[in-house]
Amino acid sequence: MRIILDAMGGDNAPLAPLQGAARAVREFGIEIVLCGDEQKIRAAAEQNRIPMDGIQILHTTEVISMEDQPTDIMKVKKESSMAKGLQALTAGDGDAFVSAGNSGALLVGATMITRRIKGIKRAAMAPILPTATGHAILMDGGANLECKPEMLEQFGIMGSIYMEKVLGIRKPKVALINNGAEECKGRDLEQAAYRLLSDCGVHFIGNIEAREIPSGEAEVLVTDGFTGNIVLKLYEGTAKFFAGKIKGLFTGIGRIAALFVLKKLSAFKESFDYKKVGGAVLLGIAKPVIKAHGSSDDEAFFHAIRQAKQCVEGRVVETISEALENRKKNQEQTS
Repeated sequence: MRIILDAMGGDNAPLAPLQGAARAVREFGIEIVLCGDEQKIRAAAEQNRIPMDGIQILHTTEVISMEDQPTDIMKVKKESSMAKGLQALTAGDGDAFVSAGNSGALLVGATMITRRIKGIKRAAMAPILPTATGHAILMDGGANLECKPEMLEQFGIMGSIYMEKVLGIRKPKVALINNGAEECKGRDLEQAAYRLLSDCGVHFIGNIEAREIPSGEAEVLVTDGFTGNIVLKLYEGTAKFFAGKIKGLFTGIGRIAALFVLKKLSAFKESFDYKKVGGAVLLGIAKPVIKAHGSSDDEAFFHAIRQAKQCVEGRVVETISEALENRKKNQEQTS
């Protein structure tokens, strides 16, 4: 297996991507293609004594910054590490692509260069959220601010397949984020999406209110990108708030008392650590694409590569394509 990695994307490039790649090669036995400035990559490897075994370099001359417009990947910076990486993915030179760079540019590039799975109306940015019972995937986390009911139906199908194939959850529970549990709640969008999700073959449990999300009532959370991004940002802010409050509770109580709860607190903190999860997968793209956090360190890159590897091994893209084809056939037979 070969994973293509944007070595110039993110706050800690190229060292952190390089370190994560070297660890992935060592522990997974895969090949990595680093897209970026070859001179800078090799200098970082030499200075930090990082072995380049199993790592190839695809030299690129440009970098898409966080300040660049998303469409620059198609016009202004076609020679960037992100653009070249997606081009290599599309050409079959790798099985998946990972980048911690500009989210908007990655979405545009993946959609326009690698293209969507046949039948998918919009790709979704799908982050993984920690819950009391494990994890949930948020469909959509911000890629599509305005959605149609059919898009939410596809989000439910794609999220269900990902949670089953990558996280090993059999028949994951799918819920529609809404302002009430009753079927009649929500806008026209949610009411229409409710009917579609009820009849598309996923384990749909109905509407879910935002307050029920952390308890793990569902493993797949379906909504439009505007609502989803608000949920995501509130989740991140709440976690940061509680982490600070908990830390303050132990100020001045002494080391011995703190040691009694240190282990449990560490486990609690780790459950909210994005570094352990990997990144947000772009579901609906014709090949696996992972958006790592912009501040990813070597560990976060390692887990993003692991996530990409699991997508390939789980045949997530192929299974989504097959599910859509079967859905289409069933609709034709009943019409």
